[in-house]
Amino acid sequence: MADRATFGSRGGAATSSPAPFRNISDAWRILVVEGSKADRAILTEALERHGHDVDAVDSGGEALVWFETADLVLLDLDLPDLDGLEVCREIRAASDIPVITVTSRGSELDCVLALQAGADDYVIKPYGVRELMARLDAVMRRARRTRYADVGGDGGAVLEHGPLRIDSDSREVEVSGRPVPVTRKEFDLLALLASAPGQVISRESIMREVWGESWSRRTVDTHVSSLRSKLGGPEWIVTVRGVGFKLRNMR
Repeated sequence: MADRATFGSRGGAATSSPAPFRNISDAWRILVVEGSKADRAILTEALERHGHDVDAVDSGGEALVWFETADLVLLDLDLPDLDGLEVCREIRAASDIPVITVTSRGSELDCVLALQAGADDYVIKPYGVRELMARLDAVMRRARRTRYADVGGDGGAVLEHGPLRIDSDSREVEVSGRPVPVTRKEFDLLALLASAPGQVISRESIMREVWGESWSRRTVDTHVSSLRSKLGGPEWIVTVRGVGFKLRNMR
């Protein structure tokens, strides 16, 4: 019983389970879009215990502002300002980011409408933490297979740049032998910069290669800032004002 947490239950109560061991390459930045304050807090805490970075908002308008900074969106369909299905459509029109809708609407028609709006999966409230984590893993496995299968150029490359080591097979990062937990988009961005150390890569190129057609200055800056912190200092990634970024030369 203690290994099941229930989200979106009528009573709002939840039991919690200890966070299982997770490979550091399975850490993601997740945007939680949840209209219920109680459910939002419980869900955020559970995801963080499982090793994920979480941003949480309570409206569709905020979701459309912040989704570009995430690896995956958990989208409540019952929002106070916008219809969740319309939010899902707008996210899908701008990006291929994985979206899992969560809702108390349990009919087959509701499920079909969510999938037609572009959702990758559909979860009905109340739902358990194990079910949610399994669905997250399944959706992200599919996303991983379709993007950056050969970041290093041959599908099995290991990029080494001074003490920095990037394994494109396991999608793991190390600095001086120390594992660095990175999200999916952070890995893609770092691998892109490391593929041409010392060479400036424009913001436009970064957005095109890592995020497709979805473009936002804030998106790049947020991920660069996070990577600098995780790698141990701002000197790793150099900002070239008005152009883009480069990985510093190791000489």
